[in-house]
Order: sequence, then C-alpha cells, then structure tokens
Amino acid sequence: MYAKDATIYKKTEQYVTDLYERRHNPNLLFHNLNHTREVVERTNEIAAHYRVGERDMLILYVAAWFHDTGYLFTGTARGHEEESVRTMKTYMHELDNDPELIAEIEKCIMATKAPRNPQSLLQEIICDADTYHFGTKEFKETNKQVLQEYILIKGDIDKKEWNERTLNMLEAHHFYTAYCQNLLDEKKKSNMKKLKKKTQEMDIKDELVIDEANSLTAKGIQTMLRLTSENHLKLSDMADHKANILISVNSIIISVILGVLLRKLPEAPYLTIPSIIFLIVAVCTIVIAILATRPKLSSGTFNAQDVIDKKTNLLFFGNFHKATYDEYNVAMRKMMKDPDYLYGSLIKDIYNLGKVLGRKYQLVHLAYNIFMIGLVASVVAFGVAAIFFGSTGNVITPANGASPF
Repeated sequence: MYAKDATIYKKTEQYVTDLYERRHNPNLLFHNLNHTREVVERTNEIAAHYRVGERDMLILYVAAWFHDTGYLFTGTARGHEEESVRTMKTYMHELDNDPELIAEIEKCIMATKAPRNPQSLLQEIICDADTYHFGTKEFKETNKQVLQEYILIKGDIDKKEWNERTLNMLEAHHFYTAYCQNLLDEKKKSNMKKLKKKTQEMDIKDELVIDEANSLTAKGIQTMLRLTSENHLKLSDMADHKANILISVNSIIISVILGVLLRKLPEAPYLTIPSIIFLIVAVCTIVIAILATRPKLSSGTFNAQDVIDKKTNLLFFGNFHKATYDEYNVAMRKMMKDPDYLYGSLIKDIYNLGKVLGRKYQLVHLAYNIFMIGLVASVVAFGVAAIFFGSTGNVITPANGASPF
C-alpha cells in the first residue's frame, strides 16, 4: 500500500464533498452528491468482488468521486466528463503528482462517456457502478429525477418521448462485468418491461384522445351542416309565408276592386284612375310574390360520369327526380363511400339553398315595397278624387285655373 493512500482516500472524499457544497446547483436533481456517493459505494462493491489490488482500488475510488464533478461547471451533460478530468487533475497534481496514476484515473472517468467502450476491468467496473441503478427497484425514482433535471436544464419534454428515449437507452445498454450481469440483468429487464408497457399505454391513450377528437370534430361538422340546412329551410318557409300573405291580401283587394268598385264606376267615374292604380299595384305585388315562391327544377337526370366527377348533387331532388331507382341507388352508395363527395354535396346543397334564399328574399322585399308604396299612392289617389270630384262628379277648378292633378 502506498504511504499516501489513506490520506488520498480521506482527502478525496472531503474535497469532492466541499466542491458540491460550494458550487451547489439546485437543477442537478440526479447528478449530485448523493449519486456520486452511490457510485462510490457500488464501485467498492464490484471491486471487492473482483478483489482488485490496492493501487487499482485507489484509481477506482478517485475516478468514482470525480466522474460527475464536471456537471458543477458545465451545468449540462455535454462535455462534463472532460471537465471532470480537468478538476481531478488539478486536485491530484497538488496531492500526489503521479502521472501514471492520474492517467489511469482519467481513462476510467472517460470510460463513462457515452457511447461507453471500456477497455479494462477497472473501466468496466466504473461503468457498471455508474449505471447500477438500471437494474434495481430504485430505477423508477431515479428516472423521474433525471427527467426533472432535464426539464430544469433544457426545458419541457413530452413524457411519452422521454420514456421512449429512456427505453432506447436501456436497450442499447448492457452491464460489462459478469458480477453485474448476474446480479442486475433480470431486474433491468423487468424495468424495461414496465417502461415499455407504460409507453404502450400512453400510445393507446393518445390514440383514444385522437380518435375522440376526430369523432368530436366529425360530429361537430355534421351538427354544423345539419343546423345550417335547417336554418336555411326555416328562412325559406318564412319567405314563402310572407309571400303568401301578400298574395292573399292582394287577391282580396283585386276581388273587391273587380266585384264592387267596377260596378260603381258608372256612378262615380272619378274613382276610375285610383281603382286602376290600386289594381295594378295588387297585380304587380301578386306576380312578384308568386315569382318568389315559384320552384325551379333542374333537368332531373345525371349520368355515371357526373357521379365519378362529383358534379351532381344527389341530395337535391331536382337532380335525380327523373332517374331510375337503380341509377340513384348505385350513385348514392358511391357518394356515401366517399366522404369528400358526401361533405362536398352537403356544402353545395347549403350554398344553393343560400342562393335561392337570396333571390327569394330580394323578390319578397321588392313585393313588399311595391305593395307599401302602391297602397299609399292608391289611398292618396282615392283621397284626391273624393275631394275634388266627390260632390258633383265633375272636376273642381281652382280659382287660379290650375288643374287639381
């Protein structure tokens, strides 16, 4: 045993402990002093099994204490091994300037850098000690710690993506020493199985969420199209009702004019012009109201090419009322198998309903304007006729000789 070995063991532990306390980083939830002590303990355990010599034990001991100190300077996994080696060399040169010893320690530290490729038993021991938790029941907890550390340092990451990364790492990893293979492989496989099951459950959950979202979207689209069609039909009924009111009212007016006023005209010729105005207004109103409610039919036929090209709207009776049932049945089934064609037809149907509604409401609006203006003009005309011609049936000439009209 080297004369300074006992001193190096004690001073190394104290130096690294003080280093972690001085440069405490709250983001290092896993790669902290607790993990370092765990690696040191596991290193001693594996080394004891292989009964390594005193010099080799010193190499492993110092390497285990310094292997993650680089995190205190880099804050991330990138390049932390090189920084750990630099920190170790600074310490060892002051304590025991043995180039060969320092070189061996450096090789052990660098062996823990991924992708690992240990070249000696000492390097295999330090690698297995560093990943010892992969094959223990504590793996679930340590994996959570590594995840939280990653989030604090690099930012948020999807839990499913993290599990997939961890699973890939475990699949690529293997223990190098026979001791760890025999002791830890079964539990590691169990940890992998649990992680894989959890990942698959998350996949299923994601698929269910996506399916539910798609289902809700599809239902939302269907509801939107249905409500829009219903609203258009209600508006069409309202327009027809308004047009029917105009037709009914003006039909009564025409009946009164033809049945009553025309018989009175020989006795009251001064009512001729107001009656004609009233009659013209009523007729025009009825004609425009009828135009607003008059249906317009298409050819009522289609061919197979129209269905293939998605040019015919099979949801509107005007496009198929002259077709045979077999033709319509075949075409309709093709459309139902093609969501794009089906939704396109629904959209086209709503659009055409809107166009018809636009024309219908314009005509109804015009009919109401004619009726309103004509009614006022007719009443004024009757009033003027009654005032100027009502008493004698002759024109009453004003004093200045001006015409009353």
